[in-house]
Amino acid sequence: MANNYLNLPYKYHVYFSPSPIRLLAASLQHLSLFGGLSRVSGSARVSAKMVLPNDIDLLNPPAELEKRRHKLKRLVQSPNSFFMDVKCQGCFNITTVFSHSQTVVVCGNCQTVLCQPTGGRARLTEGCSFRRKGD
Repeated sequence: MANNYLNLPYKYHVYFSPSPIRLLAASLQHLSLFGGLSRVSGSARVSAKMVLPNDIDLLNPPAELEKRRHKLKRLVQSPNSFFMDVKCQGCFNITTVFSHSQTVVVCGNCQTVLCQPTGGRARLTEGCSFRRKGD
């Protein structure tokens, strides 16, 4: 009779016949509610260790986690767009370009295309170097 108790404090002991214990163990393992069950000496035991994937500090989240979040769901709302200085590969002239520009940006001196619009961010021409403008 002792083998059919779940390992719980005495006041919670409930007698189960062997078949309901197997059903309970199978259903809990299937749903992974308690991180799996282990069988010890003919009785089902619920593991006390439960690891949560979202175990982070909500007031001070990591910077890379905040950067991946949607711009409106961050701790402090901030845009994904920015301005950058792009250096032309031909004449080394510096032009300020918006990161999500919706028009083709050309160099003022040599008329070389610096970036082309895509659906989101503008794609820089190969060979152009850039730096993000500071706040």
